[in-house]
Amino acid sequence: MDQVFLSSDINFPVTALVESLQGDLRSRPSSQGTRENFIVYILFSSTAEDLSPALYVECALYIDGSPFGLVTRTGLAIEKPYKWNEAITLTGKYRDLSLNAQLAFTVWDVSNPLQEIAVGGSTLRLFNSKGQLKTGKQRLRLWRGRVADGSAVSTTPGKVPEGERGEGERLDKLLSKYERGDIEHIDWLDNSALKAIDKIMAEQKKSSTHIFLTVKLWSFGHAVEYQERAEALLSQPPTSRTLCALWDTEIGRENPCEVKHFKLARSISRLVIDPDLKPSSKEKRVLMQVCNSPPTQKLTSDDKMLLWKFRFYLSTDKKALTKFLRCVDWNDAQEAKQATELMHKWEPVDIPDALELLSADFESEEVRAYAVEALRKKTTAEELQCYWLQLVQALQFERCDKSPLAYFLVEKAVQIPDLANSFHWYVMKELAKATEPSNKTKRFFSVHDLFETQMLKKPMDYSGKPLLDQLHRQTELVSKLCSIATAVKDVADKDEKLRQLLSDLTSFEELPSPLDPKIIITGIVPCESSVFTSSRSPLVLTFRTVAGGSCKVMFKKGDDLQQDQLVIQLITLMDQLLKVENLDLQLTPYRVLATNKDEGLLEFVTGSKNLQTILVRHRSIINYFRQCHPDPEGQFGISAPCLETFVKSCAGYCVITYILGVGDRQAFLHLENLLIRDDGRLFHVDFGFILGKDPKPFPPPMKLCKEMVDAMGGINSEYYGKFKLYCCEAFNILRKSSNLILNLFYLMSNSEVAILKLQEKFQLSLDDEEAIQFFQLLINESVNALFPQVVDTMHRWAQYWRYGKV
Repeated sequence: MDQVFLSSDINFPVTALVESLQGDLRSRPSSQGTRENFIVYILFSSTAEDLSPALYVECALYIDGSPFGLVTRTGLAIEKPYKWNEAITLTGKYRDLSLNAQLAFTVWDVSNPLQEIAVGGSTLRLFNSKGQLKTGKQRLRLWRGRVADGSAVSTTPGKVPEGERGEGERLDKLLSKYERGDIEHIDWLDNSALKAIDKIMAEQKKSSTHIFLTVKLWSFGHAVEYQERAEALLSQPPTSRTLCALWDTEIGRENPCEVKHFKLARSISRLVIDPDLKPSSKEKRVLMQVCNSPPTQKLTSDDKMLLWKFRFYLSTDKKALTKFLRCVDWNDAQEAKQATELMHKWEPVDIPDALELLSADFESEEVRAYAVEALRKKTTAEELQCYWLQLVQALQFERCDKSPLAYFLVEKAVQIPDLANSFHWYVMKELAKATEPSNKTKRFFSVHDLFETQMLKKPMDYSGKPLLDQLHRQTELVSKLCSIATAVKDVADKDEKLRQLLSDLTSFEELPSPLDPKIIITGIVPCESSVFTSSRSPLVLTFRTVAGGSCKVMFKKGDDLQQDQLVIQLITLMDQLLKVENLDLQLTPYRVLATNKDEGLLEFVTGSKNLQTILVRHRSIINYFRQCHPDPEGQFGISAPCLETFVKSCAGYCVITYILGVGDRQAFLHLENLLIRDDGRLFHVDFGFILGKDPKPFPPPMKLCKEMVDAMGGINSEYYGKFKLYCCEAFNILRKSSNLILNLFYLMSNSEVAILKLQEKFQLSLDDEEAIQFFQLLINESVNALFPQVVDTMHRWAQYWRYGKV
C-alpha cells in the first residue's frame, strides 16, 4: 500500500497559489441569472474608454458552510493577461478542515473609484469524493457578477457541470495529472503534445464566453487522506450511557517527551568520547541481555542509550555490532559518521550477523558494504550455496542498482557454475513475478545485465561449454516443458499425449540440468515419463545423462514452488548444522527450483513410496520394512540398520517440521506428503502450509503420526527412547544457530509476524536442560493428542466410502 498522510496530522496553514484569469471580461453572459449583475459591472467599469480593469482575488475558507478565519487578498493585476502567481496563506490549518471544507474565490475590479465590482466568484471543495485532499492546478469557472457562495450547497461551484464539459475541460484534467506526475513524462512526445494542447486551448478561449480562474493547491509528496482530529471526536457528547469504543490516536507513536530527552542526552554523550568508559556490574548484565537477544527484539530508548554510551567497551564483542548499529540515529550526520568509523574498528562479525546487516532494517550503504566484505572474507563456496537464495533476495533492499552486494554476487556466480545456475534462475523468477515496472524490477534487470556481461567473458560449465549459452538453452527447455504441461492437462489419455509431445526432445546437445548443473543431460526418455495423478497433473520426466545413466525430475505447472524452495533450503542448512555436530539424522533434502511464479522443477526421489500407499498395501510400516529388509534375528524381523535409519529420519523431520510449523500432515488422506525410501529413510514433501498454518482444526504441536510410533515398537520400546534422545539433541543443536535461521528467513519474508512465530519455536529463554524437558513434553502431547486421532478416523472412513477400503 502507498504511503499516505492524514489531514489531522498536518499542522500547516492552508495555502494556494493564484495564477491567472482567462476569458473576455466584457463578453455577454450566457446565463440570464447573471444578466443584471453583469450590466452593473459594465456601467461602472466602462464609463470611460481609458478605464481598464484593475483586478484582485479574494479568498476565504469555509468549513461546513461557515467562514473560518480571515479573508486573504492578492495584489492588483492591471494589464492583460491578468496574472498574479501569488501564494495566499489562510489562517486555517489543514488539520482543522472538515470533509466539506471549501475555498471561496471572488475576483474584484477596483478600477472605478465609486464602487468595487464583483467580476465573478467560484468555490472549490478541498477534498474529492474519495476523501483525498486535492492538489495541483485547478481551473475554476467564475459565475459572472456573483460573489463566491461558501454555503454547504454552493450556488457558485467552480467545477463545470458534467453535461457542459467539453474538450477544454478534458485537456485541463489531463494537464493537471501530467503536472502531478500521474502521467509519465516522455520529452520528445510531450513537446509536440503540449504544443497541440496549447493551440486547442487558445481556440477554446476565443469561442468561450466564460471566465476561468486558475489556482494551484499545495502538494505534500504523498496523498493526504481526510481524518477528523481526535479532539473533535472526543468533544462529541455520548448519546447514551452505554460503553463505546474510541480509537486511541497515540497507539504506535513515540512519546515526544521521551524522544526529546533521548535526543538531548544523545547529543551530550556524542560530545563525550571516552574509549575507557566501562559499565557497572548492573549495566553489564543489561548489555549482555541486549546483545544476546534475538535479531527480532526491538530496542528500547534505554537500551539504545546504553549501547551508545558504552560503544567503545562493546567494540571487542562481535555479537554486539548489529545491536549497536540499530541504536544509531542515521539521520544525524555527525552520529552516523562516528558510528561508521567505529564499525570498521569493531571485532569482525560472523556470517549470521553479516546476513542481518543485509536486511531491510539497515539502509546505510556503508553498513551494507561492510556486511558484503564480511561475507567475502568468511564464506566458502559451500556456505554461499546455503545462503545464496537469501542473498539474491537481499538485492531488493539495496539503494542503488550497482551495489557492492550486486558485484559480489555476480563475481561469485561467474567463478562457480553451480552459483551461476542458481543466480540465473533466482533472478529470472523475480523478474517473472513483476506485474508492473518498479525500482525492485529495475534493480533485478540491472543486476542480470551485469551478470550476462561478465558471462560473455566465456566462463565454462562442467562440460566445458560456454555457460551463458547453456543457461539460455535451459530457459528454452523449461519453456517447452511448460507448453507440454499445459497441453496434456485437459487430455483424457495424458501419458500417451505426453509421449507424443516428448518425441522432439528425445535427444539434444549436452546440457547441465537446471536442478543440478553437475548432471549433464542429453535427452528425455518418453517411454519412462508419465503424468502424475494429481489435480495439477505434474510431469514425471526421465532424463538421459551423458554418463549413460538417467535421472528423474518432476515438472509442476500451476504451483508457486518458492515456499517449497525456501523450506528445502532450510532443511539442507539444518542437515549440515547437525552433521557439523556429528549428528547425521539421515535427512533427504531433495532439490527444488522455482523457474517462474507458477512453475518449477523438483527432484524425483527414486525408490520411495508415500506413507498412504504403504499403509494401504502393507497395513503397517513394520510389514513394509519386513518385506524390504528382512532379518529373522532383528527386532520385528527387520534389519537393525533399517530401523535405526528410520528412527533417525523421523527424529530429524519431527524437529524441523516443528520449528518451521509445517502443517497438513496428520490425517490419513494427507499421509501422501510423507514418503519412505527403500533404505528406511522417512522424508516430507509439499510444504504448502508452514508457520503454524494447517487446513485441519487443532493440529498437534509436532507431526508425529501413530503409524510412525508403531513402527518404532510403541512408546515403551528401545527405539522410541532413541527417537526422543535424537529429537532433544537435534533441537538443542539447532537452537544454537537460531540467529542464522531467523536472519535467513527474515531476508525472504521481511515479515515481523512470520519471524516472531519462528522465533517462538526455538524457546530461546530456556537453557539446554529446560529445552530438553520442554521437547519431551511436546513429544508426549503430540503422541497423546486425541483430536487428530478423531480426525484421522473420520478420514479413514471417508477413504472407505470413497474407495471401498480402509
